[in-house]
Amino acid sequence: MSGSPFSKLKALAFSGFGIAFVAGIVFWGGFHTVLELTNTEAFCISCHEMEKNVYQEYRNTIHYSNRTGVRATCPDCHVPKEWGPKIVRKIQASNEVFHKVLGTIDTPEKFNAKRAALAQNEWNRMKKNDSQECRNCHHFDYMDYAEQGRRASSTHQRGWQEGKTCIDCHKGIAHNMPPVDQSIGVGKAGAAIDASAQPATPAQTAATVPDGRTGLDASSFGALKSASGK
Repeated sequence: MSGSPFSKLKALAFSGFGIAFVAGIVFWGGFHTVLELTNTEAFCISCHEMEKNVYQEYRNTIHYSNRTGVRATCPDCHVPKEWGPKIVRKIQASNEVFHKVLGTIDTPEKFNAKRAALAQNEWNRMKKNDSQECRNCHHFDYMDYAEQGRRASSTHQRGWQEGKTCIDCHKGIAHNMPPVDQSIGVGKAGAAIDASAQPATPAQTAATVPDGRTGLDASSFGALKSASGK
C-alpha cells in the first residue's frame, strides 16, 4: 500500500534536509581546514619573498626562540584570532596574492624598496585595531609591573594611562626597521616620517600623569637619552 502524497513529500523534505545538513558539515569542515592551513608559519614562508627576507630577520628575535620555548609565529602577529576580523584580514590578503603574481617584491632589492610602505601599512592596521594580535598574549590588565624593570614598568603604566597601544612603541621587534623617523631620539636624515607617531609635548605628558608627577613620553625619553650620550 503506497503512502499518501503528503507522506511522500514529507519524507522527501526530510531527506533533502539531511543531505543539505551533511553537505554543509563537509563544506564547513573543508573550508575551515583550508583556512587554518593558511594560518601556519609553513604556509607564510612558502613564498620566497617572505622566507628570504622577513623570516630570516624574525629568526633572530625572542618571538622565534627563547628560554621557555613559547613562540609567536607569523599568523599569531598578522592574523586576528576572532572569526570576523580573521575573514576581513583574509580578504585583504587577496591583494598580496595579486602582487605575488605581479612579482612586486620578488627580489631583495624590490622588497627593501617597498619595506617602509609595507611596514607603515601594517603599523596603521595594528594601530587601528588596538594591537589586537599583540594583546592576545600581552595585556596591560594582566601585567605584573613589580616583576618588570623600572623603565619597562614606568613606561607600560604611563602607556596604559595615556591610552597607547603596543605598536606605538614596539615597532621593529620582529623585523628590521625601515628608514622611518618615529620622532624618537635623533632624527634620521632623509627618512620618511612615521604617520602613526604622535609624540606628546612635555605639558601634555605632565597632564596625563594622574599623581601630578612630571613624566617623559617615549620621544622625550629618547631625546634625553641621545643628548646624554647613554
